[in-house]
Amino acid sequence: MHYFATYLIFLVAFSSRWFLLQAALTAEKGFSRIGVILDQTSRRGKEAKVAIEIAIHDFNNETNQPSVLYLQNSRGKQIHAAIAAKELIDEHNVKAILGAHTWDEASAITEVISESDQDIPVFLSLAGTTPLQATDQWPHFIQSVPTQSAQMNSVAAILQSWGITQATLIYETSPKTSSSAEITSYLTQALHQTGSTLTHILSLTLGLSSFNKELELLKKQQHKVFVIHTSLELGVMLFQTAKKMKMTGDGYLWIATNAITDLFHSVSSSKISLLKGMVGVKSYFPENTQDFLNFKNRFRQKFRRDYPEEEQDEPGIFAMQGYNTVKLLKQNSPEHLDHVTPIPETTVEIVYVIGKGYHSVYWTEGFGFSETVEDDTKEAIAYTHSIDNLKQALFPMQPWFAHRRRRNLAESSENRMRVGVPGHSLFKQFVNIEYDPEKNQTVFSGFVIAVFDEMMRQLKQPFEYIPFNGSYDELMIQIPLKKFDAVAGDVAIRSSRLDYLDFTQPYTESGLEMVVPVKSKLSNQPWLFMKPFTANMWWLIATITLYTGFIIWLIERAHCEYLRGSIINQVGIIIWLAFTTLFTLRGDKLHSNLSRMVVVVWLFVALIITQSYTASFTSMLTAQRLEPTITSVEVLRNMNATVGYCNGSLVHHYLKDVLGFNSFKVKSYNSTHRYAEALNSGEIAAIFLEVPAAKVFLAQYCKSFIRTGETFKVGGYGFAFPRKYTLLSEVNKALTNVSESGKLKELEDAYLTSEKCVDEKSSPNEDESLSPRGFSILFELTGGTSTVALAIYIITSIREFKKSNPELKNLLKLMSSFIKNELRRSSRVVNAEST
Repeated sequence: MHYFATYLIFLVAFSSRWFLLQAALTAEKGFSRIGVILDQTSRRGKEAKVAIEIAIHDFNNETNQPSVLYLQNSRGKQIHAAIAAKELIDEHNVKAILGAHTWDEASAITEVISESDQDIPVFLSLAGTTPLQATDQWPHFIQSVPTQSAQMNSVAAILQSWGITQATLIYETSPKTSSSAEITSYLTQALHQTGSTLTHILSLTLGLSSFNKELELLKKQQHKVFVIHTSLELGVMLFQTAKKMKMTGDGYLWIATNAITDLFHSVSSSKISLLKGMVGVKSYFPENTQDFLNFKNRFRQKFRRDYPEEEQDEPGIFAMQGYNTVKLLKQNSPEHLDHVTPIPETTVEIVYVIGKGYHSVYWTEGFGFSETVEDDTKEAIAYTHSIDNLKQALFPMQPWFAHRRRRNLAESSENRMRVGVPGHSLFKQFVNIEYDPEKNQTVFSGFVIAVFDEMMRQLKQPFEYIPFNGSYDELMIQIPLKKFDAVAGDVAIRSSRLDYLDFTQPYTESGLEMVVPVKSKLSNQPWLFMKPFTANMWWLIATITLYTGFIIWLIERAHCEYLRGSIINQVGIIIWLAFTTLFTLRGDKLHSNLSRMVVVVWLFVALIITQSYTASFTSMLTAQRLEPTITSVEVLRNMNATVGYCNGSLVHHYLKDVLGFNSFKVKSYNSTHRYAEALNSGEIAAIFLEVPAAKVFLAQYCKSFIRTGETFKVGGYGFAFPRKYTLLSEVNKALTNVSESGKLKELEDAYLTSEKCVDEKSSPNEDESLSPRGFSILFELTGGTSTVALAIYIITSIREFKKSNPELKNLLKLMSSFIKNELRRSSRVVNAEST
C-alpha cells in the first residue's frame, strides 16, 4: 500500500478516538461552507491555497453535498486575518475556517470566533507552534499540523551524536515566523533530555542592515553551535555574514530549522548554494508514491496558472498540510472534531547543503538515524544513534570542539582514499591545481577532477587529493609503493602500466589524431561559373527568360515585320528577345505599352539577379579556401617531415614503434602555445595528440589548424587503482552511471569544448549557391506581370476580332475562329517568305 495513502489514514487514525470518526458528510452535519484565511503573498500561503482548492474539488466530486470555499488573504497581518474571519462568519456563515501559518494570525482569528454571536465555526490552524493551553482555552481551536516537538528533538539528537552539550538559538522577531516562545520551549526541553543546554538566545530582525555586531559578540563569547529559526531570507543573510567573519566551517556548526529548509524546493539552486556547509532539519513526507505523483502533476499545473511569477512550481510540506487539513475536515463530522488532537510527527529529514543541492539522512523518533525511511524500501532499515555511522557524505569539516573521545565528523585521514593528482598537467582543462590564500587550502579543478568527484560521490567513498610533482610514470609507480590508493589525472591506459596497475574503463574517447595547419587554395573547377546559382535557379532563370521573350514577341509581332517569318526564324527571335532584354530596355523599339511594362519589370528583376550573380561569383574567386597541408602519415614519412607530440605522453613510443618515425624527427612540447608556434613556423609539419587533448587544442586554435588523416586506436584516459583492486567493478559501474546520466557529456562540454578561440586568422565562410527561394518574390513579380500582359493582349485581340466578325455569337466558335485566324496569319507569313 502506498505510503501516501497510509500517511493520510494515519492523519486521522493516530489515537483511538479517530477510528470512530465518520467517513463522509451528511447534508445536515457536514461543512457546506468553508472559509480559508492565508497569507497569499507568501510561498506557504500560495501552496496551501492551491492544495486546498484541489482537495475541495476532489471531495466535491465524491459527495452529493458539495462545499463552497471562501478565500481570504491575510497578507501576513493580524488585523487582516481578524477582519477576514469576521467577514467569513457574519457574511458567509461558514461552518469551518482553515489557515493561518503563524500563531499571531491564528490567535487573531480565534479571538474573533470566540466573540461571535452566531454559530461558532471550528478553526483548523496550520500554525506549527501553538501554546499548549490553546485547545483548552478555545474548544473550537484545532491544530491540524504537527508541532515543532519532533523537529527540536532531532536537533538535540544531532548535537548528542556529535558530543555537543551547548548551543545558541538565533530566532527572528517577525509576525511571519513561528512563535519564538514555543520554539525556545521545545528546544530547551529536547536539549535537557539529551544532557545539553541552551546557553544563549539571540533575536534578530530582517530589517537590520548588518549582523556584524551581534555575531562579533557571539564570536568573542566563544559560541560555536547555532540553531537558527528565521525566514529563509534572513537565514541566508545571516549565514553569509558569518562566512565573511570566518564563523563557519572548521569548529562551527549551523543548524537551520524547518522554517528555512521547508522552502528549499521553492528557491533556485544558486540561492541554496549560499548556505553551503549548513545542516538543517526538514519536514518529511513521502514523495515517491503514485498518489503523491498524481497530486504533484495537478498541483504544478494549477500553481503555474495561479502564480506564473513563481519560478519553482514543486509542492512542498505546506501543500501537503493544506490538502490533509481538508481531508481531516471532510472525514469528520462537526461533533467529532472537538476530540481531534495534534498530529504527531515521527520522522524528520536531516539535510546538509553541498554546492547547489543537499544530501539527506533521516531521524525517526524512538529509533535514531538512518539512510533511508521505511516507506522508500522493502528492506529492513538499519538505525543508529550516531550520525557518524551513516555512509552519506553529510557532515561539515572537522575539527570540532566536542569531546575529544568522539569521532571526528568527517572521516579520519586513515580511512580516506589517497588520490594522487599530477601537479603539472599540460592541459589545465584536465587538471588544474591552485592555492587559495583566502581559504588557506589547495583547490583541485578540471574535467578529470570533476569526473572523479562524480564517480566517488556515487560510491560514497571519502577521499582526498594529493598533488604530485614528478613525471606521469613516476606518479603511477606510487600506487604499488602504497603512497597513493588511486591516481586521477589525464593518464593514458597503456599496456606496460597494466602490469602493475588496474585501470577503469576509459572515460574519454580513445584514439590518436594528427593535427596540421590549414592552407588556402583557389578553386580551378571548369564549371565554377555555374556555382553561384543552384541548378533549380538556373532552370528557373532560363524558363522565366524565355517566357518573357515569348510574351514580347507575341505582343510586338503585329507591329514589327522583322518579328515574323518562318517557325525557326520566330523561335530564334523569341530567344534573342528573351536574352537581349537582360541588358537593355529597348524602349524605342517597342510599340505596345504592354510589352514595355513587361520589359521594365523584367529588367528590374534581371538587374538584381545579375548583380547577385556577380557578387557571389566574385566572393568565390576571392574568398580563402582551406585544406590540410598534410593529408596522411604516409605523406609525412615520404617528405621526411618532423612531427611533434605532447611531452610526457605515450605518443612518443607510438610514433617511433608503430608509425615508423625516426627519433630525431620527433619533438616534444609542453604547452599548447608552443604547439601553435612550432606548426606555424614550420618547425614541425604535424603534431599528434590524443583525442581529448586534440579537442582542447582545436577549441583554442579553431581557425589555424585542422584534424586530418585517420584516427589511430590507442587507450583513452582512465583512473588508476592498485593491481587486482577488489572494488574495480563497482568503480566502473559508478563511472558508467556518470556517463549514461549525461553528466559526463555535460562536463566535457563545460571543460573541453567551451574554450575560447584565440588565433587571429579569419575563418572563411563556405559560400552557398543561391537558390530560387531568395528570389521567389522577384520571380513572382515578373512572371505575374508577363501573365497579366498576356491576358490583356489576348482579351483585347479577341474583342477586335469579334468586332470584325459580328456574325460569330457563340463563344466557342469565336475562340476557334480566332485561333484559326492567328494560325493562317502565321502560315501566310511563312508561305510569302518561302515564295
